[in-house]
Amino acid sequence: MSTAAPRTAGPDHLWSVDEHLDDILATVHPLEPIELNLLDAQGCVLVEDITVPVSLPPFDNSSMDGYAVRVADVAGASEQYPAALEVVGDVAAGQADLLHVGPGQAARIMTGAPLPPGAETVVPVEWTDGGLGEGPVAGMRARSLAPEAAAGQVCVYRPAGARAHVRAEGSDVKAGDRAMEAGTILGPPQISLLAAIGRGTVRVRPRPRVVVLSTGSELVQPDEELGPGQIYDSNSFALTAAARDAGAIAYRVGAVADDAATLRDTIEDQLVRADLMVTTGGVSVGAYDVVKEALSYAADADEPGSGIEFRKLAMQPGKPQGFGSIGPDHTPLLALPGNPVSSYVSFELFVRPAIRTLMGLTDVHRPRVRAELTAERALTSPKGRRQFLRGRYADGGVTPVGGAGSHLVAALAQADALIVVPEDVESVVPGAEVEVVLLG
Repeated sequence: MSTAAPRTAGPDHLWSVDEHLDDILATVHPLEPIELNLLDAQGCVLVEDITVPVSLPPFDNSSMDGYAVRVADVAGASEQYPAALEVVGDVAAGQADLLHVGPGQAARIMTGAPLPPGAETVVPVEWTDGGLGEGPVAGMRARSLAPEAAAGQVCVYRPAGARAHVRAEGSDVKAGDRAMEAGTILGPPQISLLAAIGRGTVRVRPRPRVVVLSTGSELVQPDEELGPGQIYDSNSFALTAAARDAGAIAYRVGAVADDAATLRDTIEDQLVRADLMVTTGGVSVGAYDVVKEALSYAADADEPGSGIEFRKLAMQPGKPQGFGSIGPDHTPLLALPGNPVSSYVSFELFVRPAIRTLMGLTDVHRPRVRAELTAERALTSPKGRRQFLRGRYADGGVTPVGGAGSHLVAALAQADALIVVPEDVESVVPGAEVEVVLLG
């Protein structure tokens, strides 16, 4: 998956957001295609064009319960002068042996049943007496056919044009048409079409398996009681959910204590089920930032191309970052900061594009738009840092939500966009046009 270690620089070098992302996307490559059953392929990306082997529908069939007739036999039909036709039998869906409809005749037909030879159109049962011989009022009450009714006579009270209420063979797709292109994400409608044209399996790139773990001895699982100095582990839940939203099969490991050996063992144990690993916390310069310590072995391992580099980025939030590849399969690993907003913003900017690249997609980024800043006061941003502020986007405008603190989870939960303030801008006044990353 990875063929080269990331670029390196001095410890005081500030990498740009774009440089860091470019290095990640140069390290991550699409997963190899596999053949999957249809339901197992949901959410995967198609790697082949799909050609229709048989037209859909494969034969002319009725779109209504009613009577298959010849156009000339009902041309002048009215309530005052109904067309009385001989009912020669029933045509049911799935029926192979079809009767013939001749002049003055009708065949009782069910929705989806093949149009029988000789018939040119279908009269809905509501336009008839339902074969009951009781006139138009009874016919309007007849909302379904009675297949067990004996063949006899039906009165038709309205004319029907040629091929009325008939689904034509190939009116959906024709044999030889291209039904789907390579690169299509298979959702329920696409699965439906594949099944409808007889495809039981399909060749796709599998959904990437992403393992998420958070670090910190202070972290407690939800539903457990908090002790002094403890907080609930929200990052692993947020990032696992975000990975699934991006299209991955995500596994949440949970919190790992601040012990390098434990963290290293946990990561090595998880490599067997990971196409991508994501850690959160422990990437700064503190005494207990064990991710650096635990992963430092990877750069010295006897694995050409492996290595994890920890960087400082010219961005806020999310300055400390790490990435590289580990293990015999060169599994990509992205190490994100531990503050909740920092980790989530970092995921959107770096991890989500990596997941989408593993899936084999070409457009891996969230959509971006220009919007008018609707705020009560100017936004400030540190010079030399690209800032990403939470916001709500609507009708061409974006409103900041909460402050700039990287711990403000409640504000993050209200946001559906990120407001981008470039590195060379220190203030953005209300009414100014800004770039917005749409998260919805």
